[in-house]
Amino acid sequence: MSQSVFETRYEQIHEKYEATIRKKNEKAPFGNGIFDRYEHPVLTAEHAPVIWRYDLNPETNPYFMERMGINCVFNPGAIELNGKFYLVARVEGDDRKSFFAIAESESGIDRFRFWDQPVVMPETDDPDINVYDMRVVQHEDGWIYGLFCTERKDPDAPAGDLSSAVAQCGIARTRDLKVWERLADLKTPSAQQRNVVLHPEFVHGKYAFYTRPQDGFIDTGSGGGIGWGLSDSMENAVIHEEVIIDRRYYHTIKEVKNGQGPAPIKTEQGWLHIAHGVRNTAAGLRYVLYAFLTDLEQPERLLHAPAGHLIAPQGEERIGDVSNVVFCNGVIARENGDVYIYYASSDTRCHVATTTVDQLLDYVMHTPEDPLRSYACVQQRMDLIQRNLSYTQSR
Repeated sequence: MSQSVFETRYEQIHEKYEATIRKKNEKAPFGNGIFDRYEHPVLTAEHAPVIWRYDLNPETNPYFMERMGINCVFNPGAIELNGKFYLVARVEGDDRKSFFAIAESESGIDRFRFWDQPVVMPETDDPDINVYDMRVVQHEDGWIYGLFCTERKDPDAPAGDLSSAVAQCGIARTRDLKVWERLADLKTPSAQQRNVVLHPEFVHGKYAFYTRPQDGFIDTGSGGGIGWGLSDSMENAVIHEEVIIDRRYYHTIKEVKNGQGPAPIKTEQGWLHIAHGVRNTAAGLRYVLYAFLTDLEQPERLLHAPAGHLIAPQGEERIGDVSNVVFCNGVIARENGDVYIYYASSDTRCHVATTTVDQLLDYVMHTPEDPLRSYACVQQRMDLIQRNLSYTQSR
C-alpha cells in the first residue's frame, strides 16, 4: 500500500511541476505606456524542481513526503548569454536559509526551468550565515561578476540577542554561471553595506561601485542614499571614499532608504538606472521601484530623476512573506532595444515587466521631477491639465 501511495503522489507532484513550468505567460491588458506587466509570475516556489524537495526512493520515503521544502523564490539577478535568458534567483528554504540557483528560458517571460543543481558558492574564512540578492554583471574585463549580500551574526550583539546581524557585499566571479570563484568581501568606510552593484565598465581605469552605506543592519542612519566609489581591483576590492549620487528626501518614495537595483543600462543619452525606494507607513515599510539617468562619461552625475515610482506592488503582488514590496536586482537589455525588468513581489515570487530603452528614456527624461511640496506638485498637474484642455479644444 505504501508503494501505491508513493507512486500516486509522485505522479501528481511531477505533473503539477511540469504544468507550472509549461504555463504560457501573456501580457496583462491596459498597460501604462511605460511598461507591460504579465499575467503570471515567472518564478515561484512551485518552480523548484521535485528533486530538490522530495526523496525519490520509495524505501526511505514511502509516503512521498516533502523532505526539504522551498518557501519562496525571489530577487533574481539576470543576464542574457547566447540568446538565452538566465535568472540567478534567491531561493529560500523552509529553514529560512537562502541560496542561489540558475533558471533559464528561451523567451524571457515564461517556461523558466531551474538547473538540476543550485549554485555552490564558496565561503570565505568568515563563513556566511546567509547569502542573497545577487546582482549579475558582465564586466568589460571579461568576467561575469556576482555581487550579493552576505549576512553574519553581529559578534558585538549582547548575549541573548539572536537578531542583530552584519551585512556586507560578497563578490564572486564566473565564466559560465556554473563554477564560481569567491573573492574577498568588499571593504568600504561604512559599517554595513547592502545593495552594492558593479558598474559594467571601467571608470578612470578603476572598478566602479554603487553602494548603500548603512549604520545598522536595517537602519541606514547617516547613510544618505545611493553611494559611488572606486576600487583598484576586484580580487581585494576596497573603496576609500563613498560619494552620495542619489539622495534620500523627506516625504518621498525614498525617505527611509534607497538602493541601486541592477547595473545601469548604457544608452546614447546616459546610464539608465532602476533603483528601489522605501518609505514608512502605518502598515510597515513600502518598497517601490524608480528610475533615473546619469551622465555617460561621468556615471556618478545625475541628469534626470522623475518624481514618484516606476513600479509599485499591485493586486497579489502586495501579499507575501514581507507584504507591500517590489524589489529588482535583475534587468536584461537586449541589442534590439527590448528591456526585461525582473522584479520580485513581497519577498515571495518573481515577475517580469517588458519595455524598451526608448520608452524608459522618454519616461525618465520627460516626466517631471519631484518639487518636494504639495503646492508645487499641484501646479505641475495644473500645467498639464491646462495644456491638455487647450489641445483638446483646438482639435
